[in-house]
Amino acid sequence: MSDLHIRCASHSDVDTVLQFWRDAAEGTSISDDHDGVTRLITRDPDALLLAERDGILTGTVIAGFDGWRCSAYRLAVHPDHRRQGIATALLEAAEQRFTALGGRRVDAMVLEANEQAHHTWAASGYHREDHWRRWVKHLTH
Repeated sequence: MSDLHIRCASHSDVDTVLQFWRDAAEGTSISDDHDGVTRLITRDPDALLLAERDGILTGTVIAGFDGWRCSAYRLAVHPDHRRQGIATALLEAAEQRFTALGGRRVDAMVLEANEQAHHTWAASGYHREDHWRRWVKHLTH
Protein backbone atom coordinates (compact mmCIF):
# COMPACT_ATOMS: atom_id res chain seq x y z
CA MET A 1 0.00 0.00 0.00
CA SER A 2 3.07 2.25 -0.05
CA ASP A 3 2.06 3.61 -3.45
CA LEU A 4 -1.19 4.97 -2.03
CA HIS A 5 -1.10 8.69 -1.24
CA ILE A 6 -3.75 10.33 0.95
CA ARG A 7 -4.09 14.09 0.88
CA CYS A 8 -6.61 16.84 1.53
CA ALA A 9 -8.63 18.07 -1.43
CA SER A 10 -8.12 21.53 -2.85
CA HIS A 11 -10.42 23.75 -4.86
CA SER A 12 -8.83 22.47 -8.06
CA ASP A 13 -10.09 18.95 -7.21
CA VAL A 14 -13.80 19.80 -7.04
CA ASP A 15 -14.83 18.73 -10.54
CA THR A 16 -12.72 15.56 -10.36
CA VAL A 17 -14.29 14.63 -7.01
CA LEU A 18 -17.82 15.20 -8.30
CA GLN A 19 -17.17 12.98 -11.33
CA PHE A 20 -15.57 10.37 -9.06
CA TRP A 21 -18.64 10.28 -6.81
CA ARG A 22 -20.88 9.79 -9.86
CA ASP A 23 -18.76 6.76 -10.81
CA ALA A 24 -17.91 5.31 -7.40
CA ALA A 25 -20.31 6.45 -4.67
CA GLU A 26 -23.68 4.99 -3.79
CA GLY A 27 -26.50 7.51 -3.87
CA THR A 28 -26.33 11.26 -4.09
CA SER A 29 -26.53 14.15 -1.69
CA ILE A 30 -28.16 17.53 -2.10
CA SER A 31 -24.64 18.96 -1.62
CA ASP A 32 -23.11 16.97 -4.49
CA ASP A 33 -22.50 19.98 -6.68
CA HIS A 34 -19.69 22.44 -7.33
CA ASP A 35 -20.95 24.96 -4.77
CA GLY A 36 -21.43 22.33 -2.06
CA VAL A 37 -17.96 20.81 -2.35
CA THR A 38 -16.34 24.24 -2.72
CA ARG A 39 -18.06 25.38 0.49
CA LEU A 40 -16.81 22.29 2.31
CA ILE A 41 -13.20 22.85 1.24
CA THR A 42 -13.39 26.56 2.03
CA ARG A 43 -14.90 26.02 5.49
CA ASP A 44 -12.67 23.08 6.47
CA PRO A 45 -9.73 22.56 4.08
CA ASP A 46 -8.68 19.33 5.83
CA ALA A 47 -12.06 17.57 5.83
CA LEU A 48 -12.19 16.03 2.35
CA LEU A 49 -9.53 13.33 2.12
CA LEU A 50 -8.52 11.88 -1.23
CA ALA A 51 -6.69 8.62 -1.87
CA GLU A 52 -4.60 8.54 -5.02
CA ARG A 53 -2.53 5.86 -6.67
CA ASP A 54 -0.21 6.90 -9.50
CA GLY A 55 -1.97 10.27 -9.59
CA ILE A 56 -5.40 8.70 -10.11
CA LEU A 57 -8.20 9.34 -7.62
CA THR A 58 -9.14 5.98 -6.11
CA GLY A 59 -11.08 6.92 -2.96
CA THR A 60 -12.59 9.65 -0.81
CA VAL A 61 -13.92 10.28 2.66
CA ILE A 62 -15.22 13.43 4.28
CA ALA A 63 -13.92 13.61 7.85
CA GLY A 64 -15.98 16.42 9.36
CA PHE A 65 -15.64 17.69 12.91
CA ASP A 66 -17.84 20.44 14.33
CA GLY A 67 -16.16 20.62 17.73
CA TRP A 68 -18.74 18.25 19.20
CA ARG A 69 -18.99 15.20 16.98
CA CYS A 70 -16.86 13.52 14.33
CA SER A 71 -18.77 12.61 11.19
CA ALA A 72 -17.69 10.47 8.27
CA TYR A 73 -19.38 10.88 4.92
CA ARG A 74 -18.77 9.90 1.31
CA LEU A 75 -16.45 6.97 1.94
CA ALA A 76 -16.14 5.77 -1.64
CA VAL A 77 -13.62 3.65 -3.50
CA HIS A 78 -13.66 3.30 -7.27
CA PRO A 79 -14.98 -0.14 -8.30
CA ASP A 80 -11.71 -0.91 -10.13
CA HIS A 81 -9.72 -0.36 -6.92
CA ARG A 82 -11.85 -2.04 -4.27
CA ARG A 83 -10.56 -4.74 -1.91
CA GLN A 84 -7.08 -3.22 -1.87
CA GLY A 85 -7.19 -1.55 1.55
CA ILE A 86 -8.04 1.94 0.29
CA ALA A 87 -11.18 2.34 2.43
CA THR A 88 -9.24 1.15 5.48
CA ALA A 89 -6.44 3.64 4.78
CA LEU A 90 -8.94 6.48 4.33
CA LEU A 91 -10.73 5.63 7.57
CA GLU A 92 -7.42 5.46 9.43
CA ALA A 93 -6.51 8.91 8.09
CA ALA A 94 -9.92 10.26 9.10
CA GLU A 95 -9.59 8.76 12.59
CA GLN A 96 -6.12 10.26 12.99
CA ARG A 97 -7.58 13.65 12.10
CA PHE A 98 -10.42 13.20 14.58
CA THR A 99 -8.07 12.12 17.36
CA ALA A 100 -5.80 15.12 16.75
CA LEU A 101 -8.85 17.40 17.01
CA GLY A 102 -9.98 15.83 20.29
CA GLY A 103 -12.82 13.79 18.85
CA ARG A 104 -14.29 10.99 20.94
CA ARG A 105 -16.68 9.14 18.64
CA VAL A 106 -17.27 8.88 14.91
CA ASP A 107 -20.73 8.83 13.37
CA ALA A 108 -20.84 7.44 9.85
CA MET A 109 -23.60 7.89 7.30
CA VAL A 110 -24.06 4.56 5.52
CA LEU A 111 -26.87 3.78 3.12
CA GLU A 112 -29.16 1.07 4.45
CA ALA A 113 -29.21 -0.81 1.14
CA ASN A 114 -25.43 -0.71 0.60
CA GLU A 115 -24.57 -4.04 2.19
CA GLN A 116 -21.05 -4.05 0.75
CA ALA A 117 -20.40 -0.86 2.70
CA HIS A 118 -21.76 -2.43 5.89
CA HIS A 119 -19.00 -5.05 5.68
CA THR A 120 -16.36 -2.38 5.08
CA TRP A 121 -17.43 -0.33 8.09
CA ALA A 122 -17.73 -3.40 10.34
CA ALA A 123 -14.25 -4.58 9.33
CA SER A 124 -12.91 -1.21 10.51
CA GLY A 125 -14.51 -1.60 13.94
CA TYR A 126 -17.74 0.36 13.42
CA HIS A 127 -21.12 -0.96 14.50
CA ARG A 128 -24.68 -0.09 13.67
CA GLU A 129 -26.84 1.65 16.24
CA ASP A 130 -30.42 0.69 15.52
CA HIS A 131 -31.95 2.89 18.22
CA TRP A 132 -31.07 6.06 16.27
CA ARG A 133 -32.70 7.34 13.09
CA ARG A 134 -31.62 10.16 10.86
CA TRP A 135 -34.16 12.98 10.45
CA VAL A 136 -33.68 15.39 7.57
CA LYS A 137 -35.19 18.55 6.17
CA HIS A 138 -34.05 20.08 2.88
CA LEU A 139 -33.53 23.82 3.17
CA THR A 140 -33.56 24.41 -0.58
CA HIS A 141 -35.78 23.04 -3.30
